[in-house]
Amino acid sequence: MQVLVTGANGHLGFNLVRSLLAAGHRVRASVRSLADSAKCAPLHALGGVELAEAALSRPDQLRAAMEGVELVFHTAAVYSIVAGGRATEILDASIKGAEAALRAAADARVRKVVMTSSIAALPLTHRGAAPADETQWADDLRVPYFRAKTEGEKVAWRTARELGVNLVTILPGGITGPGFARNTPTIDMIEAMMRGALRLAVPGSTYALVDVRDVVSAHLLAGERDCDGRFVVTNDQAPTYREILAIMHAIDPRVGLPLMTLPDFLLGTMPLFDRLNRLTLGTPLIATPEVMATMKGKVFNFSNRRIKEVLGWRQSITLEQTLRDTMAAIRARER
Repeated sequence: MQVLVTGANGHLGFNLVRSLLAAGHRVRASVRSLADSAKCAPLHALGGVELAEAALSRPDQLRAAMEGVELVFHTAAVYSIVAGGRATEILDASIKGAEAALRAAADARVRKVVMTSSIAALPLTHRGAAPADETQWADDLRVPYFRAKTEGEKVAWRTARELGVNLVTILPGGITGPGFARNTPTIDMIEAMMRGALRLAVPGSTYALVDVRDVVSAHLLAGERDCDGRFVVTNDQAPTYREILAIMHAIDPRVGLPLMTLPDFLLGTMPLFDRLNRLTLGTPLIATPEVMATMKGKVFNFSNRRIKEVLGWRQSITLEQTLRDTMAAIRARER
């Protein structure tokens, strides 16, 4: 089968390309710029990949990349939680990019589009509440990335219905695991924990995680099976930040355990300590006032029941294994 993966140089995109090649598919991989050798080199190294230039802001390039393609995996996005003046770029990539990709797919008569959304398009819940599922949408959109993924997916569904495109969306948790060329915000969080950014205190919330290999599996199932709608892809249990650090400490005792759990009314202080950690420890920035306000009194709590029942997907990588592999990949860059 001729397959296109957009955003193929990203953490998910790269691992997806590799799995598709192993399964014997003909893979076209699109990147924003073919002139960026650092981003293209890992794809070239896989062998047998056809690279195409397709910026989300260029509908003509997207249309050309989809010529002769049966199945599109649209993973491309700007994944940034600490926006740093990139809000417009983040929003445009998800919202305008989704519409452009769906219109290009319709014009090219693509059989199916599997689009990567995010649990950011789902609501956080109060502690003790039932988990959120695919019938719900995020209603707190003050974080630009949360707004981008929510509105981008809604635009994709409207466009698909308008044009008759067969669309499936995958909503993964924070993606961990090996095979990343550069950090994502999720990898930033793990690296910050490794370096002691949450040594003093951790939020009392949970963090919905899932290994990239399990996310790839979900995409492949969605592409192969006769299915429709949205599918949440997260680990069976969302651990607390304290639980994540305890596992990381067991893997590597150099990772310190947190001294306390921060009460919700003090969450607003985290961006200040985050900046101090950046200056003193060299850790990635992981907190903003908008993120902390969104998390206040809430937890990341999502149901993966639908993908299990409809597609037979199962979590295959344990939290301990994905953290071990992620930490190993981060440590490998330090050598």
